[in-house]
Amino acid sequence: MKAAFDRLARPIQKWIRDQGWRELREIQSRAVHILLESDADVIVAASTAGGKTEAAFLPLLSQLLDDPSDAPGFDILYIAPLKALITDQARRLGDICDQAGIVVTPWHGDVSSGVKTRALKYPKGVLLITPESLEALFIRRGLEIARLFASTRAVVIDELHSVLDSERGVQMRSLLTRLELVLKRPIRRIGLSATLGDMALARHYLRPDRAGAVELIEAKGGGAELRLQLRGYLQGSDEDKTPPVTDAIANHLFAHLRGSDNLVFAGSRQAVEIYADRLRSLCEAAHLPQEFYPHHASLAREHRDFVERRLKDGALPTTAICTSTLELGIDIGDVACVAQIGAPFSVASCRQRLGRSGRREGRPAVLRQYAVEAKVSAKSNFSDRLRLGLLRSIAAIELLLEGWCEPPRRDTLHLSTLVHQILSLIAERGGARADHLYAILCREGPFRQVEPAVFADVLRAMGGPETRLVEQAAGGLLLLGPEGEKLVDHYSFYAVFQTPEEYRLVAAGRELGTLPIDNLVAPGMLLIFSGRRWQVLEVHDRDRVILVEPAAAGVPPIFGGDPGHVHDRVIERLVSLLESDHLPIYLDEGARELLAEARANYGRLDFGTARISWLGENAAILATRAGTLKTMTLALALRGRGFTVQTHDGFLEVFGSETAPPLEEALAALAAGREVDLFVHSPSLLFEKFHPYLTDPLLKLDALSARLDAGALAGLCRQLLHVPQAEPVQTGSA
Repeated sequence: MKAAFDRLARPIQKWIRDQGWRELREIQSRAVHILLESDADVIVAASTAGGKTEAAFLPLLSQLLDDPSDAPGFDILYIAPLKALITDQARRLGDICDQAGIVVTPWHGDVSSGVKTRALKYPKGVLLITPESLEALFIRRGLEIARLFASTRAVVIDELHSVLDSERGVQMRSLLTRLELVLKRPIRRIGLSATLGDMALARHYLRPDRAGAVELIEAKGGGAELRLQLRGYLQGSDEDKTPPVTDAIANHLFAHLRGSDNLVFAGSRQAVEIYADRLRSLCEAAHLPQEFYPHHASLAREHRDFVERRLKDGALPTTAICTSTLELGIDIGDVACVAQIGAPFSVASCRQRLGRSGRREGRPAVLRQYAVEAKVSAKSNFSDRLRLGLLRSIAAIELLLEGWCEPPRRDTLHLSTLVHQILSLIAERGGARADHLYAILCREGPFRQVEPAVFADVLRAMGGPETRLVEQAAGGLLLLGPEGEKLVDHYSFYAVFQTPEEYRLVAAGRELGTLPIDNLVAPGMLLIFSGRRWQVLEVHDRDRVILVEPAAAGVPPIFGGDPGHVHDRVIERLVSLLESDHLPIYLDEGARELLAEARANYGRLDFGTARISWLGENAAILATRAGTLKTMTLALALRGRGFTVQTHDGFLEVFGSETAPPLEEALAALAAGREVDLFVHSPSLLFEKFHPYLTDPLLKLDALSARLDAGALAGLCRQLLHVPQAEPVQTGSA
């Protein structure tokens, strides 16, 4: 420990003493040695508030002080996904750098033009920036990039787990590749993250060509004591005279969180407002000061800043009822408890949120999970009887306790982001040849899954008469077309991501409302909306309209599955919970009763070895035991054979029609590898920001790479039929 401290520059040592630190943390000591003794790329992985930021910056800033550069240019580039995180880190680093005379420049849309102008004129020190603002620099200041970053020694990527394989993550990797090509040299990459699943995949993300050389500094053990409880609640029907379940949960939150700092992740913005209102009313009824505040992206920045400052200050007890806005690493200090209402989106998300609690020495991390299930009747859907929301919550917690979280998928094409980066590169350089674009983005950059023929098809789509994003000049130079110029000139272009599109649901000419669509939807599939089942008739992707009609297939489930992709391993654990007698000690009495009820109802379905529970003639429940990608692939394949399908976590409800073959024959044909068109009924394919500029064949390729798993279809059907892999399958006439 002492040796690592002695290697730091004197101003950095003084700052450490001023903080009253008795010693450096273990990951900080290791980082000092690795960063000062080598030029290796590094990943620093530890829990929230585990000292990752200091582990990277203490040695990097020491290098600047001990070996300053005479050339102009930012010395360290720091990239983070949130403006608030940039602002927070600017304040934290400012405390260190002010004493050392190092300039710290935050850069995002809310930073004043004066700060940016000064930084562009005299680039030096540490630049803190979002991916979108870095994109804007490349487009608006393309010819100045070499000067601005001539002295850059390292790039620090914060919240690395949040960008792996996402659109923003691919955009960031592309920008870093472009930066290194402009500078004609590599820049050391340092990734910081609280939650990483497969470290090999994280290394590959950070430096694809030299993943094995990436150093890993991972905090081992020593985490806070974990205390958790999962509470089960029943949600009554509209006819019930019992109080709403929201009141019961709000009362429990009020009784156990009041008087301390907490985060409550309520799911949707509407749910945030409902619970915040209930809790505010409870404060007023008890004649107590208000301490429960909503926090989501639609609220004014002043309100969000107020809530964040109040949490960080710690002088007054504060509970934020929030969406995912407070999941990432904005410094809000230590909270006593993290509460989650409804099943967590992913294990990684659950782990990240829990990391907000138990940050102070000697204080436990506390998780309160609330599972809401429907009261069941003779007409209730099987998914409500299986309590899938409760089971997914338990599965996520069990995997969290085992230290697992979801790895990224590596074979995704990301064609929407490719369109964005093609336009960005052309704008940066004033024009580019197709072969140069392919070399930068696909051969050197992150789009390595894209073959030359597919890349050529993307360019043709972008240059088509209906899109006019690019046009070709004499000599083969690609320029921005009329529509491309409009896109790039608008400030919204810099962000490559968008929220799920809202589709209008229309039945018999009457608009029912709007529904965010983040997964594939095809005619013949069933949707849950406004407490009813609806069968999809037509999908008009480019108009954002879905035509539906009422479905007569029973009562809709309360828990219909959340948007997003649930991993295979989560579903495997979910089903194993149904088939075992394991009783987690953190379940309250209500949750234990719901779990016992779910197991009894699962047993009554009598799946047997074939994983098929028959509902009637050519209608059944299929236990796929698989995550979203594989289950959705099977749903589309069966839809192509004439079946109506409803997807659930790890299960499919399948209903035959006059045109559908016997279900077992259809499954046998798929198990035998019989080719099937997954897109025969024109499912929704526009999910990402630049998808509307691609042709249908390209959209299908992109969906196959990111949202489906066609390669697993035959094996999944064999498992459903309980057919050994080597045994030939009789396909009949299907």
